[in-house]
Amino acid sequence: MVEIRFHGRGGQGAVIASKILASALFKEGKYAQAFPAFGAERRGAPVMAFTRFDRKAITRRSMVYEPNHVVVLDEPILDVVDVTSASKKADGSDQHSRSPSDFSRYKKFRVATVDANRIAAENRLGTTTAPVVNTVILGAFSKISGLVGLKAVIDGIKEYVPSKPEANAAAAKAAFEQANA
Repeated sequence: MVEIRFHGRGGQGAVIASKILASALFKEGKYAQAFPAFGAERRGAPVMAFTRFDRKAITRRSMVYEPNHVVVLDEPILDVVDVTSASKKADGSDQHSRSPSDFSRYKKFRVATVDANRIAAENRLGTTTAPVVNTVILGAFSKISGLVGLKAVIDGIKEYVPSKPEANAAAAKAAFEQANA
């Protein structure tokens, strides 16, 4: 079983990202679950969401405590939340224009980055002050992890994102092409 934990802030789309990813994995023939964990349910508050998948039925119904992959939608959250707590595998991705080597405090982890804010802004996803980066991050995750194909991610985006599905799909594709590992 592979487990993924998303860290973001309310309004960035971490919960929808986990659902899109689960849908994409399901479309590729895997069993998948997606679910959120909320603290203070307000815009800007730290949020976690989870996706798990396997080739066989999943009976586990708990939060993801030891993820194989960690996806961070908001770089400043790294100063607030220990996103690597109990991570099984050294793999993670972040939305930022900086190089993965700039995150030296995570040297035991494989870090990948993408300038999700810029890509979201270029595709008019959200506002310039509050870009919605979830679909961008999924495009980068597809490339970096190799766990799910970009076509399945784009199909999931079109299923779960009623607003600007083509722009969201284009943003995912751009992130796939520009992600840094």
